[in-house]
Amino acid sequence: MSIQVQDVEHVAKLARLKLNDEEREMFTGQLNAILQYAEKLNELDTENVEPTTHVLPLSNVMREDKVHESLSQEQVFRNAPDEEDGQFKVPAVLE
Repeated sequence: MSIQVQDVEHVAKLARLKLNDEEREMFTGQLNAILQYAEKLNELDTENVEPTTHVLPLSNVMREDKVHESLSQEQVFRNAPDEEDGQFKVPAVLE
């Protein structure tokens, strides 16, 4: 697979970029170099390699979900700067 100048022009149009002739040629060459490098991956022997989602063996560390007492309203408001009618009172941000 290779990239043609028309492909670069099409992508530039979709991205609403204006490219001059020099940029079109430069990007065509760069994109082709990227594709050639990616094609080298096809040369690798991956027959005995297990599919993975990450190179390191990761697992989610989750604590057990335990039901416990909630804080009382008095405990919650103990550190609040101001409280009114069982709600946090904050300065108005809109007039």
